[in-house]
Amino acid sequence: MPSYDLIVKNGKIITATDTMEADIGVEKGKIVAIEKDLASESGTTIIDAKGMYVFPGGIDVHVHLQLPFSGTISADDFENGTKAAACGGVTTVIDFAIQQKGNTIMDAVKARRAEADPNVCIDYGLHAAITDWNETTQAEIKQVIDYGIPTFKMFMIYKNEGWMADDGMLFQALEETMKHGGHIGVHAESVDVLDMLIERYAKEKETWGAYGHTLSRPCYTEEEAIMRAIKWAEATGGKLYIVHMSTGEGADAVHAAKERGVNVHAETCPQYLLLDDEVFKGENGHLYATCPQVKKPHDNERLWKGLLEGDVEIVATDTCTFTTEQKAAWNGDFRKIPFGMPGVETMVPLMYTEGVSNRGMPLNQFVALVSSNPAKLFGMYPQKGALEVGSDADILVFNPERKVTIHAEDLQTNCDWSPFEGWKLQGYPHVTISRGKVVAKEGKFVGTVGHGNFIQRKPHGNL
Repeated sequence: MPSYDLIVKNGKIITATDTMEADIGVEKGKIVAIEKDLASESGTTIIDAKGMYVFPGGIDVHVHLQLPFSGTISADDFENGTKAAACGGVTTVIDFAIQQKGNTIMDAVKARRAEADPNVCIDYGLHAAITDWNETTQAEIKQVIDYGIPTFKMFMIYKNEGWMADDGMLFQALEETMKHGGHIGVHAESVDVLDMLIERYAKEKETWGAYGHTLSRPCYTEEEAIMRAIKWAEATGGKLYIVHMSTGEGADAVHAAKERGVNVHAETCPQYLLLDDEVFKGENGHLYATCPQVKKPHDNERLWKGLLEGDVEIVATDTCTFTTEQKAAWNGDFRKIPFGMPGVETMVPLMYTEGVSNRGMPLNQFVALVSSNPAKLFGMYPQKGALEVGSDADILVFNPERKVTIHAEDLQTNCDWSPFEGWKLQGYPHVTISRGKVVAKEGKFVGTVGHGNFIQRKPHGNL
């Protein structure tokens, strides 16, 4: 009789391409068998998934844990942020190593790994954020990709923070990463118009309150920047990834570029699908400030259409957690709100509820958006994002019948509020398994601090 460490029995296996009823046998952190009626010697951990779905673990390719920003540090550190991810059915996250002016990219990578490695509770990777483009940085690109970080981020805003990349930097980075199988993710907003509008509305900040945040960032400031970045990708032949796309116009631009054969991909986040900028008019509107901010109902609908039709291929969260006390630093000035919200813990059940239950999204497509597509595009497939013999045993047993109402006090996150407070979920993670180890049950963390590994990802990721 074969020996397994763990068997997931009696569930319906759902991947991006297949649906089947079978058991999954796990040994030494890997999937070693997928077949019906697996049996094992005594001592094997058995997870009974009868009546439940068995998905590959969720993957969030856009998180900011313990990020220094706006004079504070985001409230979910690497330990608690990855605990929260596990509770929400996510088994891999990708954070950022942001280059400091005058230093190398690898300086940032080594510093970030020193913070993360002893503390992560699930597997993680890093993107390298380029802020100082010069000959040294250009020469370093291949080294960083060979190290296992084939994806880079550049900010088209944040001039005052020293993070911004101008068009020349972006153009050259697209050229260089293309040579070695990497890609550039961009935070796309039009910095000069944006900064001008922010100062214009700040003159009457007492009148506008938190709603000044949305007035000063109209949809065209994202649309124009996306179109510009697409043009540089088209001219260079580089691969472009639009992070946290929030506008319908952005989705239109991506669709048109794909039709022309431009190598461009896009992600959106639950907040851009489910919230609109009326939230800023409420008493606690400042809590919802993100960058870019949530937009209009028509943007919600166009982004959903993009997901369903393939223009938008990945759902991530841009998790960047700030508590009510940290958010209070705005003190009535929308320019001073720390940008960000919690999200990694609720991504999978929200997307299941709103996408599958409420909009009829096929289960296979749901798995593609929250697991397989991220794994493929970011160089982890089929190690991650798959339920195959040889894949990491990152498995989510999901109960489609469980009803949960979101309350911040019930969540693992260190945040004392939730942007989705009171939302009713249809379906919730039952058991989360990371490399063969049960790390969460019924939304509660039961794993081990330090269990997570740094994932060395491969170049040339594609869908």
